[in-house]
Amino acid sequence: MKNYFSLSLLSTLLFIFVSPIFAQQSESGDGFRFDTLAIVKTTPVKSQSRSGTCWSYSTTSFVETELIRLDGKEYDLSEMYFVNWAYRAKAVSYIQLQGKANFSPGGQAHDVMDVIRAHGFVTQDEYPGKIKGYDTDIHGELNNGLSAFLEAIAKKPDHQLSEAWFDGFVALLDAYMGLPPQPIIKSGFNADDYVELTSYTHHPFYEKFRLEVPDNWSFNANYYNLPIDELMQVIDNALQNGYSVVWDGDVSDRGFNHQKALAILPETDVEKMDSENKKQWQRLSKDERLNKLYAFESPVPEKKVDQEMRQMAFETQKVTDDHLMHLTGLLKDQNGTKYYVTKNSWGSDSNSNGGYLNMSEPYVRLSTIAIMVHKDAIPKAIRKKLHL
Repeated sequence: MKNYFSLSLLSTLLFIFVSPIFAQQSESGDGFRFDTLAIVKTTPVKSQSRSGTCWSYSTTSFVETELIRLDGKEYDLSEMYFVNWAYRAKAVSYIQLQGKANFSPGGQAHDVMDVIRAHGFVTQDEYPGKIKGYDTDIHGELNNGLSAFLEAIAKKPDHQLSEAWFDGFVALLDAYMGLPPQPIIKSGFNADDYVELTSYTHHPFYEKFRLEVPDNWSFNANYYNLPIDELMQVIDNALQNGYSVVWDGDVSDRGFNHQKALAILPETDVEKMDSENKKQWQRLSKDERLNKLYAFESPVPEKKVDQEMRQMAFETQKVTDDHLMHLTGLLKDQNGTKYYVTKNSWGSDSNSNGGYLNMSEPYVRLSTIAIMVHKDAIPKAIRKKLHL
């Protein structure tokens, strides 16, 4: 997963869940002013540091939030517990496919659920998973070491695999991360209650398929396919009814700015401007136009994103599987545009908004690769179409 740091807008009240209104004025311009439509109580922002494990951080945050919803208890779960077990499964896949598979730190939301089904979950105190010598998740050496080990095994220097290769891999992994403990948390959490959804036209709608992104290393074929309007309905319905959402999408666009806590998709069609604004716009140089569009000082007109635009962005890889985050709220700005309160995993000090950002509805419509939600968060009419 890529690490792009970019924008700031919600009030710190977001984290104590007191005020129904969130507003922030920019230093110049009209500023962004938000009304809160929905906020889901969640746990504190954490930092994945230099680990490339956003899939675990976002989905762990999601699971923690579900546990609050289910039984009112707040847990600080171990992200690295899921990472350790997932690495073991990735190694088996890589070797079974004779080195012709993806082995990397990246993953998908279902990877966490797969681990929970098999091994449950533990708290951060029970399994920090930190590499000796580091206080945060710094995984460059670990990733290189694991990859090099598996590449050497896949070459089969003795013309066949030994019965010891997996034990050797686990010994190396656990030497860095530590041996995962047996889970002791008891809860009513059921990993089978959660589904992943996406929206692309190269597969039939209302059916499941294998999402073709590199971090779907397990070749999971259980992504439900919906038209984009219905996918957005699912997200909105979830947030408005107390459910949060794991978001997998692209953060490489210039409109994504974590430091300013904002992600937008400006409309650059000059023909839609009134005559006076059009004249002013045409006097600007290309660089000046871009700087104006991405000044993030106040709301600007944004693109209208349809199914065809999404599909083209996916097929041309303009929109790729960059990063997973956690949607925990829904806002509306002074112009009526919806924004999604987004909990990132770059630390609470990564921007002036405590590590959160707001993604506009057009940005989410275009840049979403997939989501995960509880199946009960899906509107009944859509669930019926999916046979859920």
